[in-house]
Amino acid sequence: MSDLITVEVAYARPDEQRIIELHVPPGTTAGEAVERSGIMDYFPEIDLAKNKLGIFGKLSKADVQLQSGDRVEIYRQLIADPKEARKKRAAEGKVMKKGAREANAGRKASPA
Repeated sequence: MSDLITVEVAYARPDEQRIIELHVPPGTTAGEAVERSGIMDYFPEIDLAKNKLGIFGKLSKADVQLQSGDRVEIYRQLIADPKEARKKRAAEGKVMKKGAREANAGRKASPA
């Protein structure tokens, strides 16, 4: 087994995550490791044609050859665009601040 390298394949849903360690020959690609790991048996929604892959948080292509110790991460589709979500939160915050100011406008300052 000394001619094999050790890698991990990881996938997470909000309710469940799994990291599978496997021993593969040198030259194994990220996509091959995902297929060999059997992780798609646990998470049938994984589609390598649609899900992006990464190695330790950096986007990677499926044909990248792995090094010993690499962790291949399978990313889920985003539910909301992060930029749009930030804009929405910022807009809601401005509305809340404006509303809070108007609510306090009718109050008199207490004497010191």
